Amino acid sequence: MRVAFVHDYLTQFGGAERVLLAMRAMYPDAPVYTSLYDPAVFAGAFNGVDVRTTWLQHLPLAHKSFRALLPLYPSAFAALDMSPFDLVISSTSSFAKGVRVRPGALHVSYVHTPTRFLWRMDEYAFDVAPWWSRPLLAAALPGLRRWDYAAAQRPDHIVANSRNVAARILSCYGRESDVLHCPADTEAFAPADASEIGESYVVAARLLPYKRVRLAVEACNALGAPLIVLGSGPDEARLRALAGPTVRFTGHVSDAQRRQIFARARAIVVPGEEDFGLVPVEAAAAGRPTVAFGAGGAMETVVDGVTGVFFREPTAESLANALKNLDPFAFSVDSMTAHAAKFSAERFRAGFRALLESYGVPATL
Repeated sequence: MRVAFVHDYLTQFGGAERVLLAMRAMYPDAPVYTSLYDPAVFAGAFNGVDVRTTWLQHLPLAHKSFRALLPLYPSAFAALDMSPFDLVISSTSSFAKGVRVRPGALHVSYVHTPTRFLWRMDEYAFDVAPWWSRPLLAAALPGLRRWDYAAAQRPDHIVANSRNVAARILSCYGRESDVLHCPADTEAFAPADASEIGESYVVAARLLPYKRVRLAVEACNALGAPLIVLGSGPDEARLRALAGPTVRFTGHVSDAQRRQIFARARAIVVPGEEDFGLVPVEAAAAGRPTVAFGAGGAMETVVDGVTGVFFREPTAESLANALKNLDPFAFSVDSMTAHAAKFSAERFRAGFRALLESYGVPATL
């Protein structure tokens, strides 16, 4: 049985890409099809992987302006020839679920969220796209939404990364899905000695408006509390302009640096509504509590009073109150790391194998 993976694009290294790597370890010889691939972003994480791109790869400046190309993705994925494969596994938050497989082949789609800019437009800002592309994107939206709904009917089975996303899939696409929580690289994190814990709060996110990093910046401005912002993205300039003297932006950091910063943080802050969100699990693996907005995927990854606390209103004031009242040493490190272990990559792969077997894939593949 020949297996292939399909992923939306490999132009940024975030949670979805880490899930793809964990998933691919089940079938290490399988190729990965994607619209665009920028090896420089991944610091060797995809070295040795047979990555196959679409014709979009050859467009000038495609890697830097990949959001401006949104109207072109359906045709790019439609052009992929998946006929040699018996099992196709798509990893998607937008377009990869729309690939076509040959009759008799099995397509299983692991969905991180229904396409955000089409179905949750209130939280996705189009100002992250270049100004010159916005009229084209606006004109293309109705057709893209029709395509996206039709594309979501193509997979034989859909696996959601959380109960939160499963509910969205049912609402947007009218389809039931199995639920398998995302994996985290829990074994790579380790708690620091209590004497090494600092005073800084940490946010780790792609700097996009819907991540609401602004709330963490404004809350820490108000408290005069140190905040470290890990990550980069289109919203960075605006956030830097808002930031006071206690806020520090690091841009991209290595995985080793990220683990060290997490382990020494006062707490990790998740200010947006996450689909699932690996960050609270990574925080628990590092022995640090999370302060998260009380909605979405965080409700499945943060245990209130055990691995963190919630703030209930999407405002800087609500977050600032939660930070002010937090005792970062009131949480058991053992309880947090035990919780994180439930989301290990090995447990994820065991769960995925069990689902594939229930779909008719031989266990010995």
